[in-house]
Amino acid sequence: MQILFIPHGNIQYSQLHPERREWVIRNSYEKLFDLLIQNPAYKIGFEASGETIKAIAELCPDVLEKLNSLLKQGKVEAIGSPHTHIMLSNIDPEIGLESLKHGIQTWEKYTGHKPKVGWNPECSWADFIPDIFKEAGFEALVMDGDSFMLSFKEVREATKLHFDVRGHSNKNKLFLIEDYIKDKPDLLKYFTNPSKAPNGLQLLFRSDCMANPMLWYLMGATEGHRESPVEISEISQSLSRWKERIENTGSFILPYAEDAEYIGTSAYFYVKQFGQARFFEEEAASIQRFEELLQTAVQGGYTLSIPSEIIGNAKEILPNEHISKVENGIAWHGGTAKAWANTVYARIMDPVCYSIFKGIKSIAETQNLTIPTLEGTLREALRKVTSAYVSDSRWPPAPTSPGRFNVEESLRDLDEANALMRKAMEELGLSDQKMFYSPGLMQSQINSIRDELMGLEYFGEKKE
Repeated sequence: MQILFIPHGNIQYSQLHPERREWVIRNSYEKLFDLLIQNPAYKIGFEASGETIKAIAELCPDVLEKLNSLLKQGKVEAIGSPHTHIMLSNIDPEIGLESLKHGIQTWEKYTGHKPKVGWNPECSWADFIPDIFKEAGFEALVMDGDSFMLSFKEVREATKLHFDVRGHSNKNKLFLIEDYIKDKPDLLKYFTNPSKAPNGLQLLFRSDCMANPMLWYLMGATEGHRESPVEISEISQSLSRWKERIENTGSFILPYAEDAEYIGTSAYFYVKQFGQARFFEEEAASIQRFEELLQTAVQGGYTLSIPSEIIGNAKEILPNEHISKVENGIAWHGGTAKAWANTVYARIMDPVCYSIFKGIKSIAETQNLTIPTLEGTLREALRKVTSAYVSDSRWPPAPTSPGRFNVEESLRDLDEANALMRKAMEELGLSDQKMFYSPGLMQSQINSIRDELMGLEYFGEKKE
């Protein structure tokens, strides 16, 4: 009976200051890798954006060596995603596809491994998501099981959970899904078997039904209505319940696909759960607690596995046409991707990003180029625009916010993208062909939104 844990790394995290990124690599990713090195029985999938892999390589090359060793031993399987942590459902699929390809290239460049399993940031959903992952070269995709379950009318009606772009998430209420499906094998089977999308992409479902209690256990925190933190006995009981369900319906579960940064740091926990201006504090005890999660799974009769083993050893891979009923614009944790698109930061920055993207396409067309065939300076400009779309300069909404520095990074990316467009037009002899794109006018627009965005108050800043 197999069990899969997938910590995933995003070094561009909201409120993670660039000066603290090396600290997170050391206190989170490296500590995780050390756990795996020390115990032969431990196996996991590890997801990281291309930017995260690049940062590990540049800031902590010795940590990259540990990851590479684990990959070679088969104790870790690489899980890929866009090079930049972007909300795929909120942007043009051509941008998403190119960033997915770029992310694979980055993994190959620094580790020699080409990920076959994909991770969709925040599990944002739109009809084109399976297609761009398949076209990028992925064979499987980790999916959000809670969004999938809420696409069934009976589950929605029973739990009374609903989506609203103004809401952060339903994360602490998603246990209601488990309560409803626990005796319904026709629903449970999607959590305990790989399935296959109509385009052939294989699907593995994660769920906060299992992950959220594990996260609260890692943090050693209460949920507001508890007198004491989650105990390991509660996790053991949960795994025991799911073991019986697996025996009746499938071959595995994926109980933890959450931020790797919660292993070793508090990451965004106190902001998300309590609205406190506490970011990435040291949580040394969470490293031991993560090991206890793995030990509890092994002691409960599970075999720690990597995604390729889950798929390869599956008793059945279910046909899954039901994904067409999952709502466009949702995300994981019972939240929505459209919530990211509706923050003030997104509403100000996204139109500028898209204007530059349209300019790239217009200039490319004069050279009989398409987005996939872009070369040189134009491709560099596209990558800067993609970087400006990073999700964590757009999240979270009021009364909290991203860090001012997160937004500043996106603005610098827009400056650089525009400068590259000017350079590309010069290289192509198009400097005076401003009907296609006007670098000067675009710079004035970037300057305008910079003034507006930098004039805002940001959560956690100390007032004079």
